[in-house]
Amino acid sequence: MPIAKRILSTLGSLLLTLLGLSVLTFFIGRIMPTDPVLAMVGDNAPEYVVQRAREEMGLNQPLWVQFGHYLSQLLHGDLGTSILTSNPVMTDIARFFPATLELATAAIIIAALVGIPLGVWAAVRQSTWVDQTIRVVCLAGHSLPVFVLALLSLLIFYAVLGIAPGPGRQDIIFQDMVPQVTGLLTVDSLLAGDYAAFHDALAHMAQPVLILAYFSMAYITRMTRTFMLNALSGEFVITARAKGLSSRRVIWRHAFPTVAVQLVTVLALTYAGLLEGAVVTENVFAWPGLGQYLTTALMNADMNPVIGATLLVGTVYVLLNLLADILYRLWDPRVK
Repeated sequence: MPIAKRILSTLGSLLLTLLGLSVLTFFIGRIMPTDPVLAMVGDNAPEYVVQRAREEMGLNQPLWVQFGHYLSQLLHGDLGTSILTSNPVMTDIARFFPATLELATAAIIIAALVGIPLGVWAAVRQSTWVDQTIRVVCLAGHSLPVFVLALLSLLIFYAVLGIAPGPGRQDIIFQDMVPQVTGLLTVDSLLAGDYAAFHDALAHMAQPVLILAYFSMAYITRMTRTFMLNALSGEFVITARAKGLSSRRVIWRHAFPTVAVQLVTVLALTYAGLLEGAVVTENVFAWPGLGQYLTTALMNADMNPVIGATLLVGTVYVLLNLLADILYRLWDPRVK
């Protein structure tokens, strides 16, 4: 019974959070200064055309009626139609989101593989030149704007040195040559056995992925260092050292497991941040992902994609937070 109550409580909290997110996204779309009707028919359209379009879109009805229709559409998986592409927003998101997912997944893997050992190393070598160097590198990662790093990367490696491909997801000779199965270009090219397209996709991914990974690695390293410093000052670590255990065993078998529980939440939220925070990077590198789709829609007052993308990102945050909480409980049974 207690387990069933916890499950019901979790599901209830999840549904309430998603409902609140739906309310927020709805009213964001209504209070924006841009008029979606004018964006569709044009600023110079006759008044009767504007009014007819407003009626067809249901924007002449009271807000509570509009919100009811909005919830009904959400329950049926309908996020409306994009003015720019004339496609259902769900269709557009299904086409653009895998590109963002590919960037974010590669970035979080690199950031975790580099950031966690660096954080542990900095904590073990606290106040030494190693610690100071790692902290400066992480500070630079947090301080430098992402668009500055992206533009510098393009300038140096593409324009000056010529060792990296230009903006975009692939060269023009490979466009539409790989059958879409998962939407992840690297995976689809491997499934198709097209290794030339695979290498081209990796080359185009390298710069945006490394920039996002550096930004995320800085945060993961700082959090790992903080957690490890607390763990290394614990009595159980002091006891382990007094028993004569090697430093490697003390660090990785006694101190790090307690840190790993906390890092689960850090990694989950960092990954969610990458999924929604790649907007600037995608625009600099002309990466056809959710961020570029969202920016284009926002600049053209196409509100259905803006609301749909915002709702998707918020849902991803909620679900990843829930997943982190579940993993936290599974990893550490002491957590009630």
